[in-house]
Amino acid sequence: MRKFLSTLILVAAALSVLTAGQAATAVDAKLDGQLKQLFPAATFSPKIPDPPHYKAFAPNPQTVAGLTFWTTEIEPLERGYDGPIKILVGMDTKGVLTGVVVAAHNEPYGDFSVDRPEFAAQFKGKSIRDPFRVGADIDAVSRATITITSAARAIRISARRMATQLLAPPSSSK
Repeated sequence: MRKFLSTLILVAAALSVLTAGQAATAVDAKLDGQLKQLFPAATFSPKIPDPPHYKAFAPNPQTVAGLTFWTTEIEPLERGYDGPIKILVGMDTKGVLTGVVVAAHNEPYGDFSVDRPEFAAQFKGKSIRDPFRVGADIDAVSRATITITSAARAIRISARRMATQLLAPPSSSK
């Protein structure tokens, strides 16, 4: 009986390792899909810890096309109506956003605001030098103004911080 229990415990441990590995693969596949939404032709670095981001390489593995990062890792205190809004942001090497992916939120009316495709679409092509102000250069797309304003502010602040830390300043032409 003791040998049977030992074998059962070993089998259960092996299955839990396999299940954890399968879960990690699923998470990696989901993240890879989100990253590809921002840089479709790119390959990506592993996560670089300080500041937390991924480098996008395209058209070849030696050319950095841009960066991707989570707003919640760069600006963790920014909150929507009901908590943080986890947004993956893509930015090219000139400080122009390649897009955003709203990955998670707890907003009670998210399907009427940050989940709408129009919300994410309006950030593609925006420069980090733009104001990112709801009602000015950002459309509210809904009546959930606290959520929209917070999400836009999180994108603006985190993109500017990443650009300041990781991108070369624009050259001044004389």
